[in-house]
Amino acid sequence: MHTTLTAHEGNDVFIRPSPIAMVWQGPGHPHQAMAVPGVTLGPGDVLVEVELATVCGSDVHTVLGHRDAATPLVLGHEQVGRVVAVGGPVTAVDGTVLVAGMRVVWSVVVSCGVCDRCSAGLEQKCRRLAKYGHDRVHRGWELSGGFATHVELLEGTAIVIVGETPPAAVFAPASCATATAIAALDAAGRDLPGTAVLVTGAGMLGLTVAAIATDAGARVVVSDPDPARRLLAGRFGAIATVDPTIGAAEHLDAAHLAAGVEGFPVAIEMSGDARAVDAAIASLSIGGTAVLVGSVSPGAPLGIDAERIVRRLLTVRGAHNYRPRDLARAVDFLTGAWRRYPFAELVGPVFPLHEVDDALVAAASGAFPRVGVRP
Repeated sequence: MHTTLTAHEGNDVFIRPSPIAMVWQGPGHPHQAMAVPGVTLGPGDVLVEVELATVCGSDVHTVLGHRDAATPLVLGHEQVGRVVAVGGPVTAVDGTVLVAGMRVVWSVVVSCGVCDRCSAGLEQKCRRLAKYGHDRVHRGWELSGGFATHVELLEGTAIVIVGETPPAAVFAPASCATATAIAALDAAGRDLPGTAVLVTGAGMLGLTVAAIATDAGARVVVSDPDPARRLLAGRFGAIATVDPTIGAAEHLDAAHLAAGVEGFPVAIEMSGDARAVDAAIASLSIGGTAVLVGSVSPGAPLGIDAERIVRRLLTVRGAHNYRPRDLARAVDFLTGAWRRYPFAELVGPVFPLHEVDDALVAAASGAFPRVGVRP
């Protein structure tokens, strides 16, 4: 650890050198460094030093102005770090009491745990929701995103302890990509052994779904227009890949032929492209389920055939973020699977914190599933 904890009086924590957060002011503006010399931890809060953060696609969408964001803002919500200080007894998801030095990941959302949505198992849609890397910086919660040397975890954050051996590049995306992939497959509501699964989009999320589903015994076909991504999908368990640019009907015929089915019981749509959404639904067998994950920004109108959905008894579900148990399952999966699948290789160049703008440009190029930011 690089932090020097110079004082910890009650819940007031003073660190030297001062924690630094990179603050984004809006589209077209470079990040500015903000020093935060002192942090007051509330009961249940945790101060964590960031080991590595990764740039999610939603970070890129935000800086490009494709989604609304309250500024000033500390972006970043995929990261792994170590506990520096705790504002009273705090337990991880598994019930372990957190102490300084533990290596952890944490949920993208802060939830109250008692509102009607939390009680219904929809903690990611809590009535009093706060989100790391999404909420406006305000006094008392300056260290609110992963593009910083430290993050202040608020009470109501799901925290999961991770092992020491897997590289940081394996665990950093767990807080968004891996946990969301777990939630998406759970939303399909199917036993996966022997099930044919179509995954549209071979970015970080699609590759992760392919690996998780393959590990669970599914036969996965991945669709993506990028030949390099299709090649990579084979290393993450896909039995076959298809090119959606060959034509809508031909693409689906090729996918069905590769899986040896007339239709897929499960399709997971990760790209957000309207044509891919239509293809995922059109690919389904009678009684099949399509889970939409990638459509998190406004896009082109869909060509959904309502009659087809009715007559074929199809289910179309959305999956957004995840529950605390999904994050715990994501860590369990990565801990066991990181040697079988090349997750560490999915993080391309790693930039120092002060070059976060360059990291975002590299991420926006689409050349890498993830780009790293190291304080």
